[in-house]
This record gives sequence, structure tokens and C-alpha cells, in this order.
Amino acid sequence: MPELPEVETVRQTLKQLVLGKTINDVTIHWGNIIKQPAEPESFKRVMIDQTLHDIDRMGKFLIFQFDDVHMVSHLRMEGKFAVHPSEEPMKKHTHVIFHFTDGTELRYNDVRKFGTMHAFPKGEERKNKPLTLLGPDPFDPSFTLPYFYEKVKRTTRSIKAVLLDQSVVAGLGNIYVDETLFRAGVHPERRGKELAEAQVEAIRIAAIETINEAIQQGGTTIRTYVNSQGQIGMFQQKLYVYGKENEACQQCGTLIEKMKHGGRGTHYCRTCQH
Repeated sequence: MPELPEVETVRQTLKQLVLGKTINDVTIHWGNIIKQPAEPESFKRVMIDQTLHDIDRMGKFLIFQFDDVHMVSHLRMEGKFAVHPSEEPMKKHTHVIFHFTDGTELRYNDVRKFGTMHAFPKGEERKNKPLTLLGPDPFDPSFTLPYFYEKVKRTTRSIKAVLLDQSVVAGLGNIYVDETLFRAGVHPERRGKELAEAQVEAIRIAAIETINEAIQQGGTTIRTYVNSQGQIGMFQQKLYVYGKENEACQQCGTLIEKMKHGGRGTHYCRTCQH
């Protein structure tokens, strides 16, 4: 967490709060979050006096589009952006603060300190890591059946591992992979090369539909996720298998099972998924 729907919800809510604002200072309390430029002081210099014009997204990455700089940020497990008046007390685990000329601040809070920020010259962000490592996300026009089927059929990895691979399809994590595979009726341990084209297409369509529905519900709040206005997501009310261990499957009544697969907790229905 957060996955694509949560990041998209953060993007949409942040756009309502910070577009048009200009940075007049940056405070960095935990320098390891800053990856490009490598030195926090250099990062500060390139960000000061920049006005934010738009926020884009690629997979689970946010792309803050300023005058001359595009900042790429990954929230990892616990990262959160929120806008506060400058006089509001700072919460614990606030590691990066963008001070705006209007007296508000964009604060980055991250309990685990795993989040990242890269600042690139405008137009260079998609030519460099980390974005060059990503495959298309489910809404990208290039996420076609021919593309996806070719990726799936040439691997002996499980279909769950394929879907979690951000270089194949960007944005899916543990929650939405489990939900996608349930909707497609495919067992998470099935090897890619074993799947028929019709099954691969069912997975592709299920991924698009699941992600789209989750965005409409503001994402999924399992533990700590809130959007940039402090609101929780509601898609957890529509989950079929994730977190439903020992509950009756909504389709067939069989108890949902949970296993460890590739080190990840994996939820599935043994009757509905083959």
C-alpha cells in the first residue's frame, strides 16, 4: 500500500489543493528520501521558486510538474502528502516540507521512511530511472492483449508474480492482484505459460475494471491509507477475497483461503479460481 488507485486518488485530491502554488523553501529532515539530485541541498536549490502546474501519475509514481523541474515521488508503504497552514503543528514522521509563498505547506509524512523523490529537468523524467523501469499501467493504450499475452506466455512464473512485476504492468500490488485474479477466475499459482489466451484476456479486463472501480471509491483503506484531504478509501467494502480469509465466497459460498505465495499473503477461492 498504496497501489495505483490510492496514488491516483492522492493525485486527484492534491491537484485541488496545490496547483498554482510556488515554493519558496524546502525543509528536509530525512535526506535518504531524496534520490535525485543525490545531495538534499542540491534538491532544495532546484525546487525553490518553482510553481506547480500539474500532477501526473505513472503506475504508483506521482509526477509533480513544475516550471523547469518534474519531481517523481513514490509513496512506498506508508508515505502521505498533505497540505497544512505553516502555523499548524508538525506531525511526527514528517520528513520533507515544501513551503509555499502563500503560507501553506505540502508536507510528506512517512513512518517507515521508504518513500523516494527524484527531481529531473522538465521532460527528462521519463527517460531515466525509476520511470524507465515501468511497464504500462492498466489504463495505458499499450496495455493490449497482444502485449500482455506475449509477456505472460513466455514465463514460467506464477501469474500472481507476473502481475506484481512493475515492468510488465505498473500499479498493481497485493490487494488488486488478488482481486483481479478472483474476478478472472484464475488461481494465483498458475504458471504464465499454462494460461490460454482467453484466460489472459480475462485477467487483463479484470485488472482494468478492478482498478477503475477502486479509483471511483477513492481507493482501499486496509490499515493507514488516507488521501491528501485525510479521507479514507471505501473500496474495501467491495473486496471479494483480500482480507476475507475464512469468510464465505460471495459467488459460491466456499471459505476464502489465504496462503503464502512468493512471500506475499495471497487470498483466493479454491472453487472459483482454477
